[in-house]
Amino acid sequence: METLHHPAAPQAIGPYAQAVVAGGLVFCSGQTPLVPETMRIEATTIEEQTRQVLHNLSVVLSAKGLSLSNVVKTTVFLKNFADFPRMNATYAAVFGEHRPARSTVEVSRLPLDALVEIECIAELAGNK
Repeated sequence: METLHHPAAPQAIGPYAQAVVAGGLVFCSGQTPLVPETMRIEATTIEEQTRQVLHNLSVVLSAKGLSLSNVVKTTVFLKNFADFPRMNATYAAVFGEHRPARSTVEVSRLPLDALVEIECIAELAGNK
């Protein structure tokens, strides 16, 4: 098992790794819309927060030379399911034609009062 850390991604706000590599897969911890340089949530809309979250996941994946195109599964946590259509449109725009498996759930609260958090599992490039 290998622990990943990318200095350009938000630092963990608890006792966990940004990602772990095991069994040919990269398991990324949930990312919130923290801006790495400030460690604050600056975006106010679900669209902006979703974009920042997916950017943060991209940065973590790049530590292993991967991108969102290597993602096989995501789990999306929403503070308010009424935001689903707008989050979904932004998510689709960022992923383009790539469509990983996904679960989306509403939760009562997210770290730092974020509107969205996303975790993912990616396949190492050589395992396709």
